Amino acid sequence: LIHIQGTNTLDPEIPTWAKATKEAGYATASIGKWHLSSDPTLHGFDLNVGGSRSGSPPKGYFPPHGKIKGLSKVDENEYLTDTLTSKAIKFIEEKSNTPWLLYLTHFAVHTPIQAKETDKKHFEKKPPGKLHKDKTMAAMIKSVDDGIGEIISTLNSLRIKQNTVIIFYSDNGGYGPATSMRPLKGYKGTYYEGGIRVPFFVNWPNIVRPGSECDTPITAVDLYPTICEITGGKIPKEHELDGVSLIPLLKGNKIRERALYWHFPAYLQSYERYNEQPDPLFRARPCGVIRKGKWKLIEYFEDGRTELFDLENDISESKNLAKDRPGMASTLRSSLSEWRNQIKAPVPTEWNPKFDKEAEQRAIAELLKRKRGKK
Repeated sequence: LIHIQGTNTLDPEIPTWAKATKEAGYATASIGKWHLSSDPTLHGFDLNVGGSRSGSPPKGYFPPHGKIKGLSKVDENEYLTDTLTSKAIKFIEEKSNTPWLLYLTHFAVHTPIQAKETDKKHFEKKPPGKLHKDKTMAAMIKSVDDGIGEIISTLNSLRIKQNTVIIFYSDNGGYGPATSMRPLKGYKGTYYEGGIRVPFFVNWPNIVRPGSECDTPITAVDLYPTICEITGGKIPKEHELDGVSLIPLLKGNKIRERALYWHFPAYLQSYERYNEQPDPLFRARPCGVIRKGKWKLIEYFEDGRTELFDLENDISESKNLAKDRPGMASTLRSSLSEWRNQIKAPVPTEWNPKFDKEAEQRAIAELLKRKRGKK
């Protein structure tokens, strides 16, 4: 199929939770990965450190970082994660007597897989686990953990920890060639659970009960109304949101049952060196996804094929129930179609005139042969 052309830039005219929070009187900072435009200050942030169009550190994790905003003057050999942590702490210290919002988005553990030698040595004598064997990636995670610990220590030393809400989450699943998401199927770039189910936790003194857990499915778009409710930011009445506030869940209550949707009218290339990919050419092909309750359906636009999974009893998505439960598959597929029509989501329908099915099959066979040879 000829995929739907998209954009890699967020229109500065679109309302954001950063704009709403800033207008509510908060100092706002974006430190780290941005990946939505050339500069997050166009979207409601007072301060930008490291934010650009790039989704990975443009020059790697060690200086020099070129002309990237806020990173041009960095100590020699200072690790990027440490730099961002230091910048975050400086912002918190400077704004500790006023309302502030910090959006700290570490580039780690994004490629390139690079870590400090001291952190790599920490894992040298540790035996590899059944799922995780990449010591450099482990060292990268350690640096993020250490940085979060430093920030929490700063909040405590400034005596503002009790007045601070901490939200932690990831934008996608693990990097396939370096780690495993098992028992989840898939990895970053796929629409199986290993690609879209991520860690999410909130520390909110006197509101979120320590150690509490919640099994209600949520999605990152819920953060917009949630953050605005916390900060008092106003959402424009004409600005219709897909997400809902998570405040009831954080207080131990419930929200209305709803479906979650994903729409991907394009192709995402495969990893070059990863033997466990079921599709050697693409991590994701054009598709739509709906999750409602325990049920999840994936609809592929190329051939109309569907996959239906019972996540309550099959978290690994090992058994496609589309033929066994045709009624459920049909209901979810209809809901998915209605949602696409409602938001006017474009679906690719035009076949590429240069597409050669036999050539695709030969390429797949060659890639599989090459990967088998590397095992």
